[in-house]
Amino acid sequence: MANDEAALAATHAPQADRLAEVRRAGALPQLRYLLRSMRPRQWTKNGIVFLALVFSVGQDYHLSEPSSWVPRVLQALVAFICFAMVSSAEYLVNDINDVEADRAHPKKRYRPIAAGLLPVATAWTAAAVLALAGNAAAFALNWHMGLVVFGYTVLMLAYTYELKHIVLVDLMVIAAGFVLRAMAGALAIDVPISPWLYVVTALGALFLGINKRRAELELLESGASSHRKILDEYTLPLLDQMGSIVTGALLIAYGLYTFTASGLPANHSMMLTIPFVLYGIFRYLYLVNVKKEGGSPEEILLKDLPIMVTAIGWVTTAGIILLFARS
Repeated sequence: MANDEAALAATHAPQADRLAEVRRAGALPQLRYLLRSMRPRQWTKNGIVFLALVFSVGQDYHLSEPSSWVPRVLQALVAFICFAMVSSAEYLVNDINDVEADRAHPKKRYRPIAAGLLPVATAWTAAAVLALAGNAAAFALNWHMGLVVFGYTVLMLAYTYELKHIVLVDLMVIAAGFVLRAMAGALAIDVPISPWLYVVTALGALFLGINKRRAELELLESGASSHRKILDEYTLPLLDQMGSIVTGALLIAYGLYTFTASGLPANHSMMLTIPFVLYGIFRYLYLVNVKKEGGSPEEILLKDLPIMVTAIGWVTTAGIILLFARS
């Protein structure tokens, strides 16, 4: 508890009040702070594992035959849970490693570890348990997916301790993490997935990563490097140029995917989903550049009504097309 006091002394009074509350309430608040540090809102990123399940409907299984799709849904759900556990472990390790930088951030200083409300020892123990459980469950499902989840775990550890400090590589690693999620989703249910979908996934992750860097750079201004050293290597004009390239490539790749990928309806009806993708990208750019949001893409997905409606519209339209328009 002495370490908690030292941490809070470096911040400000409201955090001291919260530590007093934790002392009065006992151990239960630590569980709450642990869950918060696991960042369940960011589990939405792991929804990528369901892409293979969605795009194989009507081809590798049919909804009229529960025996063909129920096992696949359960397998995809296990893949999602594996990534939720492993990614939460990575968030805990990241918060431990970045504790000093987070205390200099206007928002991240309220994270439980940075605020001294969650002991580092507790966070380390939880991270180890989550990582081991996530990898064990992945290998139990099938060894191919287990290797992907293990590779993701190693990659994210390398990112936390070294790769996030290398300009451009930090963004590439983020994209690779999303591609591994998509790959694991396909391996979990044992179906092929179009290479176009991997390309779109990687470009989409780069799009979000670049705009997140831009939002951080603009929010923190001169204090950016004290939070994330790599921000010294980026400028707003550079990120804008990179964003323009990736945005154009993402739109072209998704458009090509809708009418060239094998397994999609031969009448190219999947192109009807392009407007949803186009609007979603433009809406996100509007939020980043005009509303000065975008530091946390998962929060935008859960809070911005137009983005939510667009996502639901895309899922609904794609689902109807894949169910009824396959040749």
